Amino acid sequence: MSHLLRTSRLFAWLFLTGLSVTVIVTSGLYLYLRPGLPPVEQLLDIKLQTPLRVYSKDSRLIAEFGEKRRAPITIEQIPTIQLQAFLAAEDARFYEHFGVDIKGLARAAIELVSTGSIQSGGSTITMQVAKNYFLSRDRTFIRKFNEILLALQIERELDKNRILELYLNKIYLGNRAYGIAAAAQVYYNKPVAELSLAQMAMLAGLPKAPSAFNPLANPDRALIRRNWILGRMRDLDFITGDAYDLAVTAPLTAGYNATDVEVDADYVAEMARSAIVQRFGDGAYTDGYTVTLTVDSLKQQTATDALREGLEAYDRRHGFRGPIGQIDQETLEETTPSDLVLNYPKVASLTPALVTGIKDETLSVRVHARGVGDAVMPFDTMTWARLYKTEDLRGPEPEKPSDVLAVGDVVYVHINEKAPGGEGKETLPTVALAQVPRAEGALISLDADTGSIQALAGGYSFRQSKYNRAVQAKRQPGSTFKPFLYLNALENGMTPATIYNDAPIVFDDSELETAWRPQNSSGQFYGPTRLREALYRSRNIVSIRLLRDVGIQKTLDYLKQLKIPVDNMPDNLSLSLGSGQLTPMELARGLAVIANGGYDVQPYLIERIEDVNGDTVYQAPETILCDQNCDELAASATPNSEGAAAGTSEAELESVPPASESAPEVRVMRRLADERSVYILHSMMRDVIRLGTGRRALALGRTDIAGKTGTTNEQKDTWFAGFNHEVATTTWVGFDQPAPLGRREFGASTALPIWIDYMEVALKGTPPATMPRPNGIVNIRINPETGKRARPGEDGVFEVFKEEDAPAPLTAEDEDERNGNGSGDGLSRQIF
Repeated sequence: MSHLLRTSRLFAWLFLTGLSVTVIVTSGLYLYLRPGLPPVEQLLDIKLQTPLRVYSKDSRLIAEFGEKRRAPITIEQIPTIQLQAFLAAEDARFYEHFGVDIKGLARAAIELVSTGSIQSGGSTITMQVAKNYFLSRDRTFIRKFNEILLALQIERELDKNRILELYLNKIYLGNRAYGIAAAAQVYYNKPVAELSLAQMAMLAGLPKAPSAFNPLANPDRALIRRNWILGRMRDLDFITGDAYDLAVTAPLTAGYNATDVEVDADYVAEMARSAIVQRFGDGAYTDGYTVTLTVDSLKQQTATDALREGLEAYDRRHGFRGPIGQIDQETLEETTPSDLVLNYPKVASLTPALVTGIKDETLSVRVHARGVGDAVMPFDTMTWARLYKTEDLRGPEPEKPSDVLAVGDVVYVHINEKAPGGEGKETLPTVALAQVPRAEGALISLDADTGSIQALAGGYSFRQSKYNRAVQAKRQPGSTFKPFLYLNALENGMTPATIYNDAPIVFDDSELETAWRPQNSSGQFYGPTRLREALYRSRNIVSIRLLRDVGIQKTLDYLKQLKIPVDNMPDNLSLSLGSGQLTPMELARGLAVIANGGYDVQPYLIERIEDVNGDTVYQAPETILCDQNCDELAASATPNSEGAAAGTSEAELESVPPASESAPEVRVMRRLADERSVYILHSMMRDVIRLGTGRRALALGRTDIAGKTGTTNEQKDTWFAGFNHEVATTTWVGFDQPAPLGRREFGASTALPIWIDYMEVALKGTPPATMPRPNGIVNIRINPETGKRARPGEDGVFEVFKEEDAPAPLTAEDEDERNGNGSGDGLSRQIF
């Protein structure tokens, strides 16, 4: 007995000594590590890394930026059975332990010894929250001890539901999905509340090993993991046996579902992204900002489609440049068509396709299109494909498919609907031959009163070229510049009835280096011409004479008054023909000033920015058009309102006020042009549509639209700028490296059709919007040949004038001149 007693005492002392050492070491580690642990309060302030999302003004998703897909969710929004699935998989005793589960750690140790692997894990959900939010993923004892200490601290300061909510929003579940809401979207394209039991169990199996148990990468292992979790849920009485039996037999339904972009607006999205990063830095990608733009989804999609269709139509008129690739016969025999077309990217709405068979006798071609499979290309979709030689020269029209294509060619196609195959025949999609246009273009549509961007397309394909021509391309505006020249003339005493002689003229101007012999686009001259007719027929000679009379410097000063950039404007008479340089946005803004009756316009894109909590951190100011007491109105707004109204640069267009500044409550837009002059110009520009170079726009069936075509020398730039009193839209077509578009290409044939396709949708269902007639305007019947008042019984036309600029009443001298008794010197002086 004495030996047994001594042995017992020895073990007791050893146990007490070990316990004491353990307590001392543990206490020492705690005292050493505790000061370096972060406060739990930080959990409540941590911003989950949520991507930047950009929406149209009608709440359609345009783009999402950020590496991590996450949609924060509250625990009340998660079904109880989904919570139980995660508890069964990760921590069944979550609501019982104090942050560290001794039984769970012991069970994990036993499983490791007996099976060589751990099925249930030893870390509690609280410990995982501590690790995910605060600690590194290093496998060290110190890190594990920190994890335990933090878990204990978290449990003391937060309730269980809050801890579980933090966990479910933070965990990584594969395929860039962080948090349960994002995972439900990525794998099943559903909100969490609509998942089936089998799907819930599948998601619950991912935290342990998002790659190993991923249903997309490893479906077999994912299925085993899912069914094990379902078994745990049954054993824990979370689900019934019947529910278990039904769920374990359910097939895998996971797929990859990227966030569906609802509007094709990559150029607009990039402008918004750049502005938000400028304001918030790299936090823009992770802090969960939601940006609402001014663009309307229908108008924006229409702008994108109209520009693409217009560029493709231009490209087809100039012939087929051949296939984008050729596959030899040996490769065709050794490799499947689906693998071969993967080497060629999609561009916008164009899909690469491999020609697999040609039947001239049936006038059809078999192709294999990327992502579609086998398809049929009818010959009538290829008849445009005459061989391209130059912009002005094409080969003969093809008579059969082999005149255009050969087996092994890779071409771009448009995908059409299923073709009816008839009884016993296969039904295949039909495709139409296409090619990526070489010409580029831009479309900008502004609300004329507010300056908000309604739609913007900066090129054919953003993925092909990120160069945003709408705001970056400096090009010659050609005759679309003439309305600004004519507006200046109207403000300086000229009238629509003023006569100028459209006759040859030669200038020896040192600024122009050589003698300049300008011509009209037709190469003809038309003699005495009223300014109204000169504008709607776009007579170059009249514009040159008009600029000479008004004055070059005076015109440049007037452009500055209108806030049209003059840095790239010449100070010679070629200015009258639009030889300066403007971006499409700058031209559209100037057009909007005319459209709204002469008020300043500041284009802007961002309507509102909200943070991850839905609180508004930026709201675009209200726009006020001001005629009187503008200084007082501006002073009554915030201090920044004056700066906001001070003009528009490209940097201002793509930015919002810095985070340290408060946005103005209003933008005070002052009058820049005389309203009577603008009203008269409206009537002249409506004649461009009614009688002149823009007659194609009559197809819209509207009486309130006005505009101006533009074509530069050698057809290098073609334009149409048009508006009603509410909407101003500008389109441009040209090559990125200026080159002739072709002899028969003008603003009316390239840019105007794009404008029409867009405005047909943009104005659909809206009543006519014309500028109200201001005071001081009179209508007088004039002789169209002389511009003077018409006599009773004489053929005449009505013209609109400012009261002070109206033709003088007829006198006896006028009667003598009419009868041929006058000298005509007055008219000669006027027209020469």
